[in-house]
Amino acid sequence: MSGVREFDICVVGLGPTGRALAHRAAAAGLRVAAVDPRPDRLWPETFSCWIDELPDWLPASAIAQRIEAPTVWTKSKHTIARPYCVLSKPGLFAALSLDDATVFAARARRVEAHEVELADGAVLTAGTVFDTRGLPTLGRRRAASAHGIFVDADTAAPMVGDGEGLLLDWRPENGAGADEPPSFLYAVPLGDGKVIFEETSLGLRGGMPQHELRRRTLNRLAAHGITLTGTEPTEAAHYPLDQPPPRKGTGVAIPFGSRGGMMHPCTGYSVADSLALVDDAVDAVRRGADPVAALWPWRARLVYWMRMRGLWGLGRLTTDQSIAMFEAFFTESDRGQRALLSHHSDYTALGAVLFNTVAHTWPFRWRYDLVGWTNRDRWLDYPFEPADRPVSPA
Repeated sequence: MSGVREFDICVVGLGPTGRALAHRAAAAGLRVAAVDPRPDRLWPETFSCWIDELPDWLPASAIAQRIEAPTVWTKSKHTIARPYCVLSKPGLFAALSLDDATVFAARARRVEAHEVELADGAVLTAGTVFDTRGLPTLGRRRAASAHGIFVDADTAAPMVGDGEGLLLDWRPENGAGADEPPSFLYAVPLGDGKVIFEETSLGLRGGMPQHELRRRTLNRLAAHGITLTGTEPTEAAHYPLDQPPPRKGTGVAIPFGSRGGMMHPCTGYSVADSLALVDDAVDAVRRGADPVAALWPWRARLVYWMRMRGLWGLGRLTTDQSIAMFEAFFTESDRGQRALLSHHSDYTALGAVLFNTVAHTWPFRWRYDLVGWTNRDRWLDYPFEPADRPVSPA
């Protein structure tokens, strides 16, 4: 392969975000190049979201499991009357067909504002280049860390039944002490006869080690009488939560998806928001407008700024403080909860819910930690126990 090929859009990286962007751009009649070393590979990660976050153009076949009213455990049990889902990886992949795009199964060696050079020296030129290759390395940034174990639905039934889901389970069952960094359980059925149990940490600088998260997951399962064989498949997540939105007018390829600030700083979700915004990006290209300005008006940037304050707060709380904070949040209004969890630009409701969550977190002195007046670096360089021996199944 050699020479120069010209396109309207070149998308580098074909995770769900990049594939959706290339698919919708081609459907809009644009000449699309899509670049990925393994474009036919089915993504290994599990993707979930609130159903109302998904764009109307996505077919129902992209959903593997629907959960009508997921559960949150804080000081008490909260039932969230908002349908949630686990996405079907094969269904989503098929829905994002690239038949009308030109796909290059190659690694990008150079990615610039209007040029992409492939590993073999071929150069693709495009009116707009989108970089959707995912996140850079974590280092000591504030992280989402999770260790998931895939368990047969029958075995998982004492904790999670068919159509049920635990979004945040803060019950004191993971064996962590009060003087250890906090984590919670996420557990949902996947629609294929399996349930994923995933101990999750949000906001720690550098994240929480996988062996520690696995130990905590197994403790939770054991508390409910669930015994594993030790051969169950697993999933690991470890990525930064503080990837900022791109600046306007920088003259570089446009980062989009988690790489472009669409990773939610407080939850670690990014796929649904990215899917919902692909048409805005495509429309901007068609109009000859700046996609960054279209995707990131000042309201959206303000929402991101406020969510970052929430991330910093999460990363310095103890387990008891986390429970108190989430208890306050999940007693707020539906609009306030959606403003934090989902909406891209509802800054008024987000400001109100953040203020009210702090104001209703009790005891009063804990609010100082939440806003960063005290214990700002509580867990920095926390000495987790080393992984010097295998963690046995429950």
